[in-house]
Amino acid sequence: MKVLTLNFLTCARKTCKQNPAAFPLHPKEAELEQIETDINPLFIQNMLPRLDWEAMKTVTNELGLPNLPLETPTAEALVDESSGEPSQTLKDLHSLLMETSVASGKLVCANCGHEYAVKEGIANFLLPSHMV
Repeated sequence: MKVLTLNFLTCARKTCKQNPAAFPLHPKEAELEQIETDINPLFIQNMLPRLDWEAMKTVTNELGLPNLPLETPTAEALVDESSGEPSQTLKDLHSLLMETSVASGKLVCANCGHEYAVKEGIANFLLPSHMV
């Protein structure tokens, strides 16, 4: 499961749907893996406005990854103006969002404390019948 995906997940319990503490889910005992992919500057540029930047910073801190900038980077910060090449900021964001994956561990809801298992990069969001 790519780190980018964590920015779009919330607790599946009905009681957590309206509670802001249910987002983001917090990684616990997470094992990370790096899977190299080609850089796609346009994808990163178009994805940035859709991200909850505060939640992204929280998740990266909890995973022990490098700190993100305080503010969401602008499109201008993603390309080196002199050469037209991808900037270091773009390369770092690509590495974090597209190449870093949670291979195994748990995702924990801060509202109810429910833990969702992650195995082989796939999170199990099926709830037991007593929690639905």
